[in-house]
Amino acid sequence: MGRITARRRVTRVRRDAEPTQRADTLAVEEPLEIRVGGHTLAVTMRTPGHDFELVAGYLVSEGVLTTGADYSTARYCAGTDGQGANTYNVIDATLAPHVPPPGSEMVRANPVTSACGICGKDSIAAVHTASVHDPAADTMSVAAGTVLDLPDRLRAEQSVFDKTGGLHAAALFDADGRMLAVREDVGRHNAVDKVIGWAVLADRLPLSGTVLQVSGRASFELVQKAAMAGIPMLCAVSAPSSLAADAADDLGITLVGFSRGESMVIYSRPDRISLPEAAITEEVSVPR
Repeated sequence: MGRITARRRVTRVRRDAEPTQRADTLAVEEPLEIRVGGHTLAVTMRTPGHDFELVAGYLVSEGVLTTGADYSTARYCAGTDGQGANTYNVIDATLAPHVPPPGSEMVRANPVTSACGICGKDSIAAVHTASVHDPAADTMSVAAGTVLDLPDRLRAEQSVFDKTGGLHAAALFDADGRMLAVREDVGRHNAVDKVIGWAVLADRLPLSGTVLQVSGRASFELVQKAAMAGIPMLCAVSAPSSLAADAADDLGITLVGFSRGESMVIYSRPDRISLPEAAITEEVSVPR
């Protein structure tokens, strides 16, 4: 796995058993400095791999890019370790000539952690980024059974998670359930950016008629990233936040949570999911 995983000697303790030692596999987490035209835009913590896609997807999420034609090239810069070897932790992206460079308001003041895709923004207003795409107008329709199959389809592709237990994943599917791209990363927002970056490099934006399936919870930032890429449906294995559900309503995105093979909860725009024709009954909620 190269720089994606690392080995470490660990001590395992079990109740009512002698401690044991063994080699364990960990997911690598390293900083990546993102530059545009030679100027630093952000530093994010990520798992190395598909770095150019991560940068391209990040630029879509920030509103710098809207189509593949906006992106020109990217290259690794000379970021070195104590022995003078290139760490491959600095990337400089070049935009197409017609794309204005990012303004100073887009520069992240603090590093973006693997747990937070909007950390480092210096105002509440900066958290909300307007998309040129309109997922609300997307007329896609997906069978309920197809949506329920997606978590298992994603899990089957998580090869690094199998070795480490420590990576998030995101996958993009079409309306028939065909997998278009899947990426893993220590940060769930990075995994989504890598998938979106794949679409940038393939010149497939906007991602109309697609479903974004993620391995964890659905946060506000993931809903916003979906909107910036024109993705009309976001499905998560775990729960959404209230802000994520509100944002999905406002943006016209179908938001699904607790999607776990046999059941799911639809929080917004259920019209895109083809449900059985039987009447929907009101479920009696039991206080916890």
